[in-house]
Amino acid sequence: MSIPSAAPTPGAAPSLPVALSWGAEFGALFKLGWPLMVAQLAQISLGATDVVMLGWLGPKFLAAAALANALFIAMQIFGMGIVWAATLVALLLAPMIWNIAPIYSALGQEPELVAMADRFIHFVIWAIFPAFQIVVFRSFLSAHGATRVILLITVAGFFVNVFLDWLLIFGNWGFPRLGLAGAGVATTCTSFAMLVPTVAYTARHRRLRRYHAVHNFFRPAWPRFRGLFRIGLPIGVMRLAEVLLFTSAALLQGWLGQDEVAAHAIALQLASISFMVPLGISQAATVRVGLAYGEHDREGIRRAGWMALLVTLLFMAATAIAFLVAPRVFVGLFLDPANPVNTHAISLATSYLIVAGFFQLFDGTQVTMSAALRGLSDTKMPLLIALIGYWLVGFPVSYLFGFPLGLRGVGIWMGLAAGLAAVGLVLTVRFALGDRLDLTWRTPV
Repeated sequence: MSIPSAAPTPGAAPSLPVALSWGAEFGALFKLGWPLMVAQLAQISLGATDVVMLGWLGPKFLAAAALANALFIAMQIFGMGIVWAATLVALLLAPMIWNIAPIYSALGQEPELVAMADRFIHFVIWAIFPAFQIVVFRSFLSAHGATRVILLITVAGFFVNVFLDWLLIFGNWGFPRLGLAGAGVATTCTSFAMLVPTVAYTARHRRLRRYHAVHNFFRPAWPRFRGLFRIGLPIGVMRLAEVLLFTSAALLQGWLGQDEVAAHAIALQLASISFMVPLGISQAATVRVGLAYGEHDREGIRRAGWMALLVTLLFMAATAIAFLVAPRVFVGLFLDPANPVNTHAISLATSYLIVAGFFQLFDGTQVTMSAALRGLSDTKMPLLIALIGYWLVGFPVSYLFGFPLGLRGVGIWMGLAAGLAAVGLVLTVRFALGDRLDLTWRTPV
């Protein structure tokens, strides 16, 4: 742990605190990050369960759910950036998500898939309300070190979701066989089931109840909303820029066919699972960099950022090798290779996953470096970098390679790789030049 320095004299550079060694920095990062990594993996497993079980019904069902989730998840990610205004944000986003059918019809998606996606979204949309509230209370609990209860509730939610999917998608134990609608109902019920113990724990915990968080939840401080949107909007837009790139990729796949959309959903789900570990590391990196920044510790800033990137790259290198060496093994978890109906979708998903293997390092780099810069209170320029990288590099390459150059779905995924690479590399350079850009020596706000 760094030792804070004495207050500097006016006009003089403050003396630097003693920085952690590289080994100690790794220990501090791991101690802070491992609960976050496990919680992220448990959270993503909720959606992965739906994808796996819908894949057992066939590529068509998987493709419909993928189209529905493309817009639904994009709106969720944006809302989570400004989630302290959770109820208001959910009310604003819900009408757009509800009207998914005319949106997708206008974007040239297959009518059968649009109808199926529309049915699914009308059941899953209600999950947005408890989902946003859960993020609010999780943030509050995390700020007070109550990470274990978050992990326990998330893991319990995974098992609840698996059980409800099994009952409602396939109609087991006498329940109606609802298919896509069953997955939507299961997701909504699981979200409410996770919200109840989260709120109860917050309200009843001896150390936390003095904040009256639950009571004050229904007494919004309207003057603070402006500040919340000012802080959260750049974060939400940056997340949205990336997610919408993948959403647009799903829509481009929809122009190619149902199997392409289903394959895209499988490869994206696998890439998302591997992404959860860097995401957890990045959250810890923001804290570690922020602590060093608050102490005016330039060496601590560099060490925290580069250690987080090193750990991320080591993990993502391992997942890249796994995707490149045995892609069909992973795809086989979602679609039965013995069923001839799945042959084309499996082949496509395998090729997409190979491309995902190549961009694993870039994906990990961009999330870790953006988090390190966030620890320096640097959010506006990373947002601009993300918008340029994803939408002036990633999307044009996806379209160019996918259609004019005739590479179809693989070309679309090559565009995703290009966008992630552009953003990751530029953010890394910005962090490396932090001293020259005066990012590491400003007064923390």
